[in-house]
Amino acid sequence: QVQLVESGGGLVQPGGSLRLSCTASGLIFGNYARAWYRQVPGKQREFIARVPSSGSPNYADSVKGRFTISRGNAWNTVYLQMNSLKPEDTAVYYCEMDRAGNVYWGQGTQVTVSS
Repeated sequence: QVQLVESGGGLVQPGGSLRLSCTASGLIFGNYARAWYRQVPGKQREFIARVPSSGSPNYADSVKGRFTISRGNAWNTVYLQMNSLKPEDTAVYYCEMDRAGNVYWGQGTQVTVSS
């Protein structure tokens, strides 16, 4: 059974930082593309950042220059460093991994940016 588990969410003040982690289990070993999305109630899930199986990461304009996606040293992990957080970054954040047409999602972690 494939499982992606996010961690690192929480409450942070505007201007603060958080680092989200995502670790997958049950996946077949391989080179997966990895991504982060977020969703607020009543809205569609929004793309944040993606690092392909090869090549450079790409980011949504709303987070470019503030967020950094990285693979980490393990083949089944992905991280999201979030700096200069704004109240509008408040959402549930989801990690995603995909390879050969197979897409896997985590259950989400809440990030709240508020003073």
